[in-house]
Amino acid sequence: MALPDPVSVAARAPTPALVMRVVKADGYGSERRDDNGSFAIIASHTPTDGKAVERHYLKVSETKDATSPYTGGTSKQTAIVTLQANFPPFGWTAAQKEAAVMVLLDYLQDAEVTIAKWLLSQS
Repeated sequence: MALPDPVSVAARAPTPALVMRVVKADGYGSERRDDNGSFAIIASHTPTDGKAVERHYLKVSETKDATSPYTGGTSKQTAIVTLQANFPPFGWTAAQKEAAVMVLLDYLQDAEVTIAKWLLSQS
């Protein structure tokens, strides 16, 4: 089942609200972009045939003009964040797969961990 098009993403400072529209899709994933072209989200899925790993991949990228602190020159720079889930062909139900992904998301948002601390290389 496909997600709606577009998908609205709520604002979270400093990022504004985004409307992510499909620009490319096939039976195994999609690419969405915001109206300004700064953000892209790529989703891909590799189903299992009963022998191989089932893979789900999500990538968000933001491209912007940034000023180099070394040269003072401006150039396009891209930041990328990915999430990937791999499951063996058997042993996990759909609910268990979802729970496994949620453990990672909950870990990052735990008050003792936080995304900010993780980005400061604390582990």
